[in-house]
Formats: sequence, structure tokens, C-alpha cells
Amino acid sequence: MNPIVLIPARMAATRLPGKPLADIGGTPMIVRVLRQAQAAGAGPVAVAAGDPEIVDAVRAAGGQAVLTDPDLPSGSDRILAALAALDPDGRHDVVINLQGDMPFVAPSVLAACAGLLAAEPACDIATVVAPEASPADRANPDVVKAVMSLGPGARAGRALYFTRSTLYGDQPVWRHIGIYGYRRAALEAFNAAPPSPLEQREKLEQLRAMELGLSIWAAVAEDAPISVDNPSDLERAREYARTLHD
Repeated sequence: MNPIVLIPARMAATRLPGKPLADIGGTPMIVRVLRQAQAAGAGPVAVAAGDPEIVDAVRAAGGQAVLTDPDLPSGSDRILAALAALDPDGRHDVVINLQGDMPFVAPSVLAACAGLLAAEPACDIATVVAPEASPADRANPDVVKAVMSLGPGARAGRALYFTRSTLYGDQPVWRHIGIYGYRRAALEAFNAAPPSPLEQREKLEQLRAMELGLSIWAAVAEDAPISVDNPSDLERAREYARTLHD
């Protein structure tokens, strides 16, 4: 297995424009994500950038970045474009897609995602889940829940479904974390397919993969990393960065 880690990023985020370059403790957010990915040791790391400002910031920090078409419709389109530029000969058979808005993601989480593909031949796409943060998560449509085939104490298992709907019962509720590891053929098949009915209903693109018959497995993380989607998330990330220097 020969993985590569790609981080899609663009300046035109709807809720927080310019967020890849948002300052968090003196460091642009995209550079923090890059460094966490490099620390995982899962493979070479590059940013699939939609804007030259992002490329400049990454290269100034000693990282690798590829400028992609800013009009690409999704992160998966962006990483495929970067993959074509970086690896036209297909040497990398696994692609880890790390979102550019997780500045403190634990390197061990990325390593676990990559490790699932090595350990489970039946796994086409690997991802990550974490325990619910509070009972309120169960009814929150902004919290994506994974329905898992997971035995007691298991640290990984097959995902059966993903939903924004309320989940009931006494079993743990698993929050989905948007990190994906694709076998290259699975990524290409996913990206070539149109949005599926369940994907459109739930507004969750991973359901397209399931409707294509691709098998998704998830590793269990201790908790969900901070994800920066809006100004209040950004302030929370800055507060956390300050604790790292105390």
C-alpha cells in the first residue's frame, strides 16, 4: 500500500470566507492542518488548493501545494485534480482526504484511517467516528451519525449507514468525522458517479459510495477534532491554541 494525503482547500467558504488562511495562534489554519498530516507519517502530504494565496502560504511553510481550478464543485474533484498532477503514473494506490479545517486533528487518527485499508481487504473507503459529545448530538441534524457494525470494545467496524436523523436506543451513537481514505479505484468510481438519491435526501455524499456498493469502514477516535466552519468555531480554535502555549 502506498498512500498519499491530500488536503483540499479554497478561500470561498460560504460561512467563513478565507478560512484556510485564518490566523490561529500565529499560524494559518491550512499550515496547522498540513503539519498534523505530516506528523501522521501516513505518506507524502500535499494541499489541493483552489487559490494561489493558499499555495503561497503552504510553500512558505515548506509544504507542497498544487493549484487546482477554483471552479471545481467539490473536495473530491479537487483532490483528483491534484492527484493527476502529482501522480500521473498511479504510484499511489490509496488517497487520504483530510479536510483543511481541522487544525488540531490528531496524527494518530489519520494513521488509523490509513491502517484500516491495510488491515481490511474488504474496505473500499475508510473513515473515522467518535463518541457523541452529549445526548443533544442524537437529535442535532448538523451532527452526522454513523450506524456501525461494531462489537463491544472494538476500535473499528463496518459502517452500515450515515444519517442526520435522530437515533434511538441504548447503544452508543457515533459521530462521523469527515476524514476519508480511498482506494484509488474507489475514489475514481465515486467521483465519476452522479449524486445518488440517498445522498440528495440526507445531503451526505458518502451515501453515494454506499449506493454504488462500495464498502465503508470506520476507525474509532477518542473524540472529534475541532472543525472550523464558522466564526465561533474559529474563536474556539484560537482559544485551544492558546492553551497549547500555557
